[in-house]
Amino acid sequence: MRTGRIRNMAEPDTRSSSGSSSEGSRYHPEAIEAAWQLRWQEQGLHRTPETDGGDEASGSGDDTFYALSMFPYPSGNLHMGHVRNYVITDVIARVQRLRGRRVLHPMGWDAFGLPAENAAIERGVDPGDWTDANIAQMRSQLQRLGLSIDWDREVATCHADYYRWTQWLFLQFHEAGLAYRKEATVNWDPIDQTVLANEQVDGEGRSWRSGAKVEKRQLRQWFLRITDYAEALLDDLDQLDGWPERVRTMQSNWIGRSVGAQLHFPILPAAGAASATAGGAADAADSDHSITVFTTRPDTVYGVSYLVLAPEHPLVARLTAPEQRLAVEAFCDLVSDQSELERTAEDQPKRGVPLGTSVRNPFNGEAIPLWIADYVLADYGSGAVMGVPAHDQRDFVFARQYELPVKRVIVPEGAQEQAYDGGAWTAGGRLVHSGPFDGLEAAEARAGIVALAEERGWGEGKVSYRLRDWLISRQRYWGCPIPMIHCGSCGVVPVPAEQLPVELPRDLAFSGKGGSPLTQLESWVNVACPSCGQPARRETDTMDTFICSSWYYLRYSDPHNTQLPFERAAADRWMPVDQYVGGIEHAILHLLYSRFFTKVLRDRGLLSFDEPFQRLLTQGMVQAITYKNPQTGKYVAPADVADPSDPRDPIDGERLDTFFEKMSKSKGNGVDPAVVINRYGADTARMFILFKAPPEKDLEWDDADVEGQFRFLQRLWRLVDGAVARGLRLNHAGGPGTPPEAVNPAEQALRRAVHGAITAIDDDLAPGHYQFNTAVSELMKLSNAMGPQLETAGEAVAIEALGALVILLAPFAPHLAEELWDRLGGDGSVHSQRWPVADPSALIQDTVPLVIQVKGKVRGQLEVPADADAATLERLALESDIALKWLEGQAPRRVIVVPGKLVNLVP
Repeated sequence: MRTGRIRNMAEPDTRSSSGSSSEGSRYHPEAIEAAWQLRWQEQGLHRTPETDGGDEASGSGDDTFYALSMFPYPSGNLHMGHVRNYVITDVIARVQRLRGRRVLHPMGWDAFGLPAENAAIERGVDPGDWTDANIAQMRSQLQRLGLSIDWDREVATCHADYYRWTQWLFLQFHEAGLAYRKEATVNWDPIDQTVLANEQVDGEGRSWRSGAKVEKRQLRQWFLRITDYAEALLDDLDQLDGWPERVRTMQSNWIGRSVGAQLHFPILPAAGAASATAGGAADAADSDHSITVFTTRPDTVYGVSYLVLAPEHPLVARLTAPEQRLAVEAFCDLVSDQSELERTAEDQPKRGVPLGTSVRNPFNGEAIPLWIADYVLADYGSGAVMGVPAHDQRDFVFARQYELPVKRVIVPEGAQEQAYDGGAWTAGGRLVHSGPFDGLEAAEARAGIVALAEERGWGEGKVSYRLRDWLISRQRYWGCPIPMIHCGSCGVVPVPAEQLPVELPRDLAFSGKGGSPLTQLESWVNVACPSCGQPARRETDTMDTFICSSWYYLRYSDPHNTQLPFERAAADRWMPVDQYVGGIEHAILHLLYSRFFTKVLRDRGLLSFDEPFQRLLTQGMVQAITYKNPQTGKYVAPADVADPSDPRDPIDGERLDTFFEKMSKSKGNGVDPAVVINRYGADTARMFILFKAPPEKDLEWDDADVEGQFRFLQRLWRLVDGAVARGLRLNHAGGPGTPPEAVNPAEQALRRAVHGAITAIDDDLAPGHYQFNTAVSELMKLSNAMGPQLETAGEAVAIEALGALVILLAPFAPHLAEELWDRLGGDGSVHSQRWPVADPSALIQDTVPLVIQVKGKVRGQLEVPADADAATLERLALESDIALKWLEGQAPRRVIVVPGKLVNLVP
């Protein structure tokens, strides 16, 4: 990292045991920060205060505030993205404490997951030991930031005292019929003989470890029925007016509500069966067996010219004609190597193969050929779609490619049937070739066709969702065991709640081959059935880690409860979270799953609220200067660039592309928070992170700006140092008390600056509208205004100003604020004071500065009455010494007056 040099950082410390330095010394963050952190810990300053109970029927009272950052995976090292997230939340929590709220500000660890298992394979360490060591290291790093976290409420999802309750909650879902098993496709590594997560498969479809071509296999796996809550999850987005519109839109699109019809197409006994008369298909042979499709355009049903199944559809094998079997099997093998993204990409060609069999369109009796195609997915809708090439562009391209019929059944209003050509007509219009619906407008016909389908038993109106049920099974070791037992006599039996937790065995051998180590540990797998006592086997799948993070915010409300995951009264008292802070990358899955959990637990009588997070702040990324060789595509670390003004690759001399990009190890552009804290202190790191950009915007790292914030904190130190030398002391708790009387213009100006800053910072810290960057700017403006005025102000006005400044600083730079408060003789901790309240009378200005220009150039300024009219301002300007000097006795030809701002005298 390239930074400016900091002088005198190693001056000897002359501070007393409280952490203060003797008067006249410089600001030494390394001397005061650790001392105050220890003092806060000893005092229990950040411990969550006991509530008075409040109205437990209605939830938390007005005096509580729950500030929460999304908890991290314990990788072992903080990065600047972590720092930004946690500092933002810490400022919010500290401000709310100063405003008299009882604040819950906890921290924990999302500690299950693949990296720990990989570490076990690569390094021969126990995943639990590796994770616990990382937690200890990251906790120490977080504590160096001076975060006001209640560590007494810390949780780790990999510890049995937490995942016991994750398992208990799973049983609640199972009892409610929301947890079930079914066949699902997984990624299979044929060399290592194990299931792979999607992130373990590279862009070429190969295993990241063995390099084998990954296969698709069907396994019986556990799901949660989130689709039962699709409508509520979508409708309740309207309640979340404290969330960014972007996030709500992303969730809405992910849930994907579609209104249409579910139509049934009877299967014909053989390909090429003769057509029946319109409407006669209900009596066709084999009509007890049909293929169901969902469509949002039932008005186009008379234009269906083929039906497409997903290659994985369970009916494909049965419906394939003998002469097509080899072609169909070869196509299915081809598609099995493609990802879902590849199959559905708009720019990819659509490929398919006919099955050689047909279904009947119940509306017109026509036989329709069956196809399979790569763009249809088995787990989306029914895994079957009707092809209407005249009115769907994808179907049109597919039909032209395979010479399938294109049947127009909708034409634009007022146009002839042949008025358009060359592509699909996807807009509205009137129906043609649609039997009894000819001539009707599309929307009207849609309702009539659905009504006819329901009357004849050919289908029904339906609301469908893009959202799929949540697959939670993971064939891995390091996760929460699913508390189910497989018995040959009783079937699948839940582990009794009193036998929880089902603990993970420790000290296993990890090879990365042959599937999960749990499947190979017979002593763990073999158990007695809790229902009949006969030999049975444990479920060896573990849960998706998103399960663990979908309820952790509830555990913080009651973390030491050994009888329940949380008492309802405790959760209702603190929930919903008042302010949640995290990255936009969690906009869909984590937030959606947490909302789902909350609604299920509400319906189980465990909660009394609908949504978990009242307000959401998605902070921007932290970016840094990045260098990349345009020829090789390789990144070059900034430290390896000799001359940033002419960046060259140190290996081949190629000129490097330069841009800002998210900090990451792979790009070599990361900045270690510990390096910044060691050099400048935690408060400087906090101030820079907050000042550099609005919280929701990306932040571009700049060493010079970091040093600029350090210099600002030094100026604050010197400002207070001078006040202490003058003998000023905050001799009453809270600093500002009874408004002092300002007896002269200088004191009035000082009070106006102080209370103007309070007002502006209040606006910047309003919940849901946080602008920490401008709040820091207001602190800088206030300190600049105080500098020349503090020395001449009376004691009462000076004390009020100093007290307000230090309290306003406290959320942003807590160590320095505490030190300054202590040096000024403030009672107790600055963090236990009350947030200053603006005095409206101090903001009233009797006079305002008036700029005097001569021929457009500023020549000075006057203090004039604030309510002076234009004529008065002109007179005062002409009578001023400034006018006498620069006009040299001449009368101006023209006078331009801008009331409240300036007078321009034009000779």
